Amino acid sequence: MDSAQYPFGKMHYFSRMADHAKWQRQESKRHILRSQLGFTDVTPSRPKPCVGCANYHGVAYGYSREARTTLICGFHPYGWQSSSTCPDWCGAH
Repeated sequence: MDSAQYPFGKMHYFSRMADHAKWQRQESKRHILRSQLGFTDVTPSRPKPCVGCANYHGVAYGYSREARTTLICGFHPYGWQSSSTCPDWCGAH
């Protein structure tokens, strides 16, 4: 499609680029705010059955401190609840 058929092509392109830049700035500000609210705390909270396991995820999800939940792994989202060893434990490769 050439510019004779679609004269507003460049304007549309620049408008989309400006919208993307605005979105990127907002995401950057949200990331900074989350880090200031403690979303990147790296306190050692790995459960004992998960030490050395390759399946460990350990990332907290949620938009507020009250609603934030840590996902331990895909097999056991809240961690292995038994005193025995985890049947899905896999050593780090």
